[in-house]
Amino acid sequence: MLYYISMGRTTPTLFTTVDDDIICTEKIIADRKTFFIDLKSNARGRVVRITEKVSSNRDRIMVPAEILDDFIEALQDIRRANQEK
Repeated sequence: MLYYISMGRTTPTLFTTVDDDIICTEKIIADRKTFFIDLKSNARGRVVRITEKVSSNRDRIMVPAEILDDFIEALQDIRRANQEK
């Protein structure tokens, strides 16, 4: 079962955390996995952080925002190839 939850823009709080630089976040739940897709900003610019959470384990990748269109195009190519099976 797959669930998609749009969390949208984050609201700044009075507390400072490591994730204060998150601009927007999305959440996808697929069976026992949860994926978080965060748009973040830091001193180097903007990045998309993709986190896979399974039980208490987390794996992350960072995609520079300037190549996001190429990254999405590659994923769409993979999706099309999967649909052609």
